Amino acid sequence: MPRTELPRRAALLLALLAAGGAAAAQAAVPNNLPGLQQPPAASAPAATPQASWATMTPPQRRELRARYAAWRALPETERQRIRHAAASLASKSASDQAGVRAQFQNMDQMHRDGWLLGPQLGITYARLQPLLGYLPQDQREPMLALLRQLEPTELELLSLISLRTPPQGRQALRSELLAVPAARREAWLRAKVGG
Repeated sequence: MPRTELPRRAALLLALLAAGGAAAAQAAVPNNLPGLQQPPAASAPAATPQASWATMTPPQRRELRARYAAWRALPETERQRIRHAAASLASKSASDQAGVRAQFQNMDQMHRDGWLLGPQLGITYARLQPLLGYLPQDQREPMLALLRQLEPTELELLSLISLRTPPQGRQALRSELLAVPAARREAWLRAKVGG
């Protein structure tokens, strides 16, 4: 995916993460963010966040909780990138915004969910998904912390390794990666790629 796509994708991520949450309110982000499934049109807009919450279905509430948890888990630098992208999206025409919303809704759910990890990981998530899609719970936080430390070139190397590793080798690869000291990680990745 071209690097020029990142601001648009980051704005879409903001829609996933901040819609209706406290982080959105603090960032002064509009409530009509793309990707959030609104309550049925028959219900009148709620006057307070509590009233809006009351009109949501259980799946909508779960989705909003997941977005807010993902937003809170992001480093502040990632949140700042998303805020800037959201402001850029908000400055576009209504038709351009609708086009971005449609593009996002047409993405596979797996790819949309990958953007919950932030712009740095979201851009490579489709290629990292084979390695990360079924992480054991005890590896989730250490792996996400490790991934956030990687440079873009290291993420690219890891995405190649992820795509090349058969399912039966993924657990061993994750364990090995987590055990590699940070100072040796790039050399380890290059050796795994074969270059």
